[in-house]
Amino acid sequence: MVRMSTEPPEPSPLPSAAAPEVIEIERALTRITYLSTRARQHDRLMTLAGVPLDRAAVALLRQVADSEPLRPGELAQRLGVEASHVTRTVQQLQKSGHVTRVPDPDDGRAQRIELTGAGRAAVDRIRDAGARGMQLALADWSPQELGQLAALFHRMVDDFLSYSVEDETEQPAAAPRG
Repeated sequence: MVRMSTEPPEPSPLPSAAAPEVIEIERALTRITYLSTRARQHDRLMTLAGVPLDRAAVALLRQVADSEPLRPGELAQRLGVEASHVTRTVQQLQKSGHVTRVPDPDDGRAQRIELTGAGRAAVDRIRDAGARGMQLALADWSPQELGQLAALFHRMVDDFLSYSVEDETEQPAAAPRG
């Protein structure tokens, strides 16, 4: 007779200490995250791009631009925010002509959020302004160094995503609220 355990699986143990190189990477990521998310930096980027949108709207536009049209709930999950935040931001972006709602081909009752031409143009201008600013900041780097950095960043993100997926599948489902 096989006995099934009802105990949740043990989470993957963290190493007892991080390597000094990993500590330095974490510190650098913290610094770059801080620099890239400052309100002043966002305002400067929006001015350069000619796009008067807040940070939440830009994050949502970028997410939709990088994927197929998504349901609002899927957008909320990918952005790590509450669905009500996405609903408000989508309404703002609809009024400004950057997104539209389209029927979900898998469920006629549901809708997906899709970029309009104006939304695509806004994302393109934001990305272009950001890349031009980065080009200035990295002007002293060789093409080889830039290529290495890009490759390593992509590898790191892929590994983070892989770890995140593995971590999510190991976690027990949250108990329903009563």
